[in-house]
Amino acid sequence: MENIYKLLTEYILDWNEKINVTAIKDPEEFYEKNIKDSLAITNRPEYIAAKKVLDLGTGGGFPGLPLAISSPEKDFILMDAVGKKLKVIDDVALKLGLKNVTTVHSRAEDYVSRETFDLVVSRAVANMSTLSEYCLPFVKLGGYFIAYKTEDAKEEIAAASNAIKLLGGELAEIADNGEGSNGHIFVIIKKVSPSPSKYPRKAGIPSKQPL
Repeated sequence: MENIYKLLTEYILDWNEKINVTAIKDPEEFYEKNIKDSLAITNRPEYIAAKKVLDLGTGGGFPGLPLAISSPEKDFILMDAVGKKLKVIDDVALKLGLKNVTTVHSRAEDYVSRETFDLVVSRAVANMSTLSEYCLPFVKLGGYFIAYKTEDAKEEIAAASNAIKLLGGELAEIADNGEGSNGHIFVIIKKVSPSPSKYPRKAGIPSKQPL
């Protein structure tokens, strides 16, 4: 299994010489900060139980690609608004023989598969209120949204409590998954009621006017 992650690193860094996929160019640092970090949620029961996973704002394919490699029995949708990065993901997934990865070129505000995912994950850089508005509408009742956040995000998480409740979520846990998480904590939100149909709002509004 470790060899396939080395190939993933090699393929992404090869592409990185053509287009800007990642700021990390050293293979060892790339493995630690992108692959090992992405895989840090795999021991979570919310992840283990999930069959259909959405990686929203996947960028260069993280955490979605490493997770798809680790869990061939799960189906992964990797969504991003930047089409050229999705072409990289498609190429890498093909080279690695991944049958459980589908890319979607869309903004969260325009994506229509509401409340159909067991789990939504995101390492995207956005405040917790905005990220919750992007992600929670796509989680089915009883499912979970897990955000990768830095350890200094506690105030940001607290400020998002009203948004999380409004969007049908309930904060289940703020988890520290140890060394593999590369300094990330995991904000784990359970979907307990339907998200109002007006969310997410039109493009640009969630980031400019967080709930």
